Amino acid sequence: MNAAQLERARKLLCALQDTIRDTLIAARARGAHRFDRVAAVTAADTIYEVDRISEAAIMAWFEAHWPRAWPVELVMEGIADGETVTFPKNTPVERTLYKCILDPIDGTRNLMSDKRSAWALAGLAPQRGAKNTLTDITVAAMTELGTSKMVRSDQLSAIRGRGLTARSLDLRTRRWTKLNLRPSRADNFEHGFASLVRFFPEGKALLATVEEALWRELGAKEVFDDQYLSTGGQIYELIAGHDRMLGDLRPLAHAKLGLRSSLCCHPYDICVELILREAGGIIEAPAGGPLRAPLDTTTPVAWMGYANPQLARKVRPVLRRLITQHLR
Repeated sequence: MNAAQLERARKLLCALQDTIRDTLIAARARGAHRFDRVAAVTAADTIYEVDRISEAAIMAWFEAHWPRAWPVELVMEGIADGETVTFPKNTPVERTLYKCILDPIDGTRNLMSDKRSAWALAGLAPQRGAKNTLTDITVAAMTELGTSKMVRSDQLSAIRGRGLTARSLDLRTRRWTKLNLRPSRADNFEHGFASLVRFFPEGKALLATVEEALWRELGAKEVFDDQYLSTGGQIYELIAGHDRMLGDLRPLAHAKLGLRSSLCCHPYDICVELILREAGGIIEAPAGGPLRAPLDTTTPVAWMGYANPQLARKVRPVLRRLITQHLR
């Protein structure tokens, strides 16, 4: 893609997520759906009624708006095992030019309980078939799916090498305003938010042991914990300067404990990691280096995110040692 095409792709992903957000707001206002009804259980996740509503909106949007000259394969939860979804419809995968990986609602349970914002996530990569990884994503977008009392929805997007685009929609006036977001520049963790993910009972004690040892070795005593049940939401918190470090080591803990669990991060959950990097933050594999997970909905992904390089340099060697000690 040339520069103009990349910008068009960015705007298309944002428009898609505008549709997801507005569809969910309208459904909630009508009261016509029970968002928390279980619709299906797949290898990737439990699918709720709210997921089905967003998936239908996505399919209709691609049919109506995706450029026919850019044949694309969709990868997202809700697509049946062995099923291939392409646009224009029925285009053979080998004839598609792009792969679009989506999480229509990252943080479904937040949204269903009207507790905290969920996020619509999308990343676009040149089609490389089974060789595609997260490193191939060149355009990404994330849009806030807020609670019923919220009057603002933030939207972040990025093109590789071109920095962050951030704006906010006033849901009452439908007017957009520019957002000035910047990751924290702090060089320590004292009196700041930073944590490792441990949402569920599986592996919680082991992960807490690793985190406690990390803070002890770093000499950090007053560090605040915030378990935001959304990978996209965690990335937003890093970009907005609210959190200094966030990480998800659940796949390592599950492997150590011999657990076969889908309760972890997958590539579609973290398909917007490009946005944090374009904002100036760091996101990487736990031992360092880029995330190279395939663009699918089932591969477990362990990751670490830092607000800035200074914090990453402090944590990285200590974390490597603790992973060897506790998670190998």
